[in-house]
Amino acid sequence: MVFKKMLSALGVGGPSVDTVLTNPNTRPGLVLDGQVNLRGGETPADIEQITLALVTRVEMEAGDSEYAGTMEFYRLPVSGAMRLEAKQEVTIPFQLPVPWETPITDVYGQRLRGMTMGLRTELAIARAVDKSDLDAVAVHPLPVHEKILEAFAQLGFQFKNADLERGHIYGVQQTLPFYQEIEFFAAPQYAHAIREVELTFVTNQHGIDVIIECDKRGGLFSGGQDTVGRYTATHAEVDQVDWRARVEGWLGQTVASYGRHPGHGHPGKQGGHHGRHGAGGMVAGAALGLAGGMIAGEMLEDSFEGDFGDFGGE
Repeated sequence: MVFKKMLSALGVGGPSVDTVLTNPNTRPGLVLDGQVNLRGGETPADIEQITLALVTRVEMEAGDSEYAGTMEFYRLPVSGAMRLEAKQEVTIPFQLPVPWETPITDVYGQRLRGMTMGLRTELAIARAVDKSDLDAVAVHPLPVHEKILEAFAQLGFQFKNADLERGHIYGVQQTLPFYQEIEFFAAPQYAHAIREVELTFVTNQHGIDVIIECDKRGGLFSGGQDTVGRYTATHAEVDQVDWRARVEGWLGQTVASYGRHPGHGHPGKQGGHHGRHGAGGMVAGAALGLAGGMIAGEMLEDSFEGDFGDFGGE
């Protein structure tokens, strides 16, 4: 028995955890339903806490260098202290709220290149090695997001990449420590003025802030510079607006605002880098270039192996 306890403390023959999601697909503001399945090991174990956490990959800065790291952005305890007997099986159901600002990872069933998202289960065990489990999660756009992304496609913008930048946007009420940038190559009719566009949504229960950052082309005797515009839309107006016209207006205002300081009502991004690295139905999907490789179709589990390798299961 002493030998078994020693092995259990080292993580051998100890409890196991497996989280099963009812549906791994969700949207900002909704919930993820599922259950945490525990199975006792060779000896009884004292469980201190079971916690769920949403984690994703975020671009960060350290001095003059940049790197990508895994960041937890929502945490939910689902069980406190409990005794798990040897070989005992316990099921704990849960509902995890998805924050409104959760970034979009999938559009029309296709993974946005550059995005990863997972639900991590942490099993804290007294006097033993803790266990964890990681499950892929797909976050789909809300209707207002879809309308705006469709408008960009209809205007001829081509998707380039998406990523998360650590930092905050000036003048925007933001609760998460990062923001998403969905990057596009400029549509032909804008190519004379801008090279690329970065689109950011900051979502809440009433609507969204839409931040458009244009990488403005430089002239013969002047360098290029970014120009940023902030606009708003509500969930309630999603079926009442000509979104192509509205987005076209936003783009025109943003390009025309070149040279204005962020402090004069135009948001700037704090903490993120500004390097140049960088979706609707069948018609919008074709316009976005889904069939041409605009959106990478790799399974999220493959991304976990590289980005989230430290959080694998047993």
